[in-house]
Amino acid sequence: MRIVTWNINSVRLRAPMVVQLMREESPDVICLQETKTLDEFFPHEAFEAEGYAHIHINGMKSYNGVCILSRLPFEGTDIHSRVGKDDCRHIEVSLRLPSALQTRLGSDTLDIHNLYIPAGGDEPDRKINEKFGHKLDFIDEMTEFFSKKYNKKDAVITLGDFNIAPREHDVWSSKQLQKVVSHTPIELEHLGRMYDSIGWEDAIRHFVPDEEKCYSWWSYRNRDFRKSNRGRRLDHIWVTQPLVDNLKGYKILDSYREMTKPSDHVPVMIELQK
Repeated sequence: MRIVTWNINSVRLRAPMVVQLMREESPDVICLQETKTLDEFFPHEAFEAEGYAHIHINGMKSYNGVCILSRLPFEGTDIHSRVGKDDCRHIEVSLRLPSALQTRLGSDTLDIHNLYIPAGGDEPDRKINEKFGHKLDFIDEMTEFFSKKYNKKDAVITLGDFNIAPREHDVWSSKQLQKVVSHTPIELEHLGRMYDSIGWEDAIRHFVPDEEKCYSWWSYRNRDFRKSNRGRRLDHIWVTQPLVDNLKGYKILDSYREMTKPSDHVPVMIELQK
């Protein structure tokens, strides 16, 4: 069972890239962020033609927006507003699990939460930057949400563009980025509380040692992103402990950053044993 997260930075512009991902990697579930389109203009047909008949979306014009594309049927769907804003940053689905996974996990369904955590602006001080305060409040609200909705025995995945690179080697230079939004100590502290809320496991770092550099985003300012390699790991997939033993592998598909007019993020995928 393959699950992908990707900040697509306009789903209408880059729908062919999503189709290519579907054909090349055959994921069961694809979660996109920054779709940047109203729901009525979402390119359903392109994805349904590839076998992704189950689509849950929440979009807005020009900004934000999240969607979940699935070959597996939904048992339920939900849309969540966060921090008093209807800005299309959190959706949820419940999937019917393959029978073998049901047996191993003792659960019929798997909940997946697709998040687009606010970027937070440029100044890491909520007193002078409302966007940064919004980011911290969003994370705190998610921490409370997970703690109240689930316990550590539930099968849950949360993923998406968290706009935070939490570990030392999730950025090209931890020392130089301590005061840069996405790697400041206060962001790491707040995200750490969310991580601890129900005992999440960072599915990518489950496979990639902490001392190894690991990125999913490279700025558009980098003409040759591979040569400069000043990346950050902003895109995450977290699983609860019942799923950890079923983690089979991962991919960070950085070749998608080489495409013509790419997103600045690349697809991140995990595979669970069925």
